[in-house]
Amino acid sequence: MVVGLVVWELHIPGCASLKEKRMVVKSLKDRLHAKFNVSAAETAHQDLLQRSEIAVTVVSGDRKHAQSVLQSADRLVAEEGRARIIDSYTTFY
Repeated sequence: MVVGLVVWELHIPGCASLKEKRMVVKSLKDRLHAKFNVSAAETAHQDLLQRSEIAVTVVSGDRKHAQSVLQSADRLVAEEGRARIIDSYTTFY
């Protein structure tokens, strides 16, 4: 069994309130979960208006499948027009 983890540090420009930020983050997490059946959570910067950290995990029988799912998730986040990736890393256990 392989557990894959990807973490994105995001800049969310234009947010004037935490409510706006939460809307963007929640939408992104929900789409990641619905499309790829992964677990997604905001793991840091909850109180900052224009910054967020989102982590996604996937459990798979083999590393290639987990890597493929996380790469697809990374493309979805990169294409998000309301957020910009500042940094990211991927780990497998």
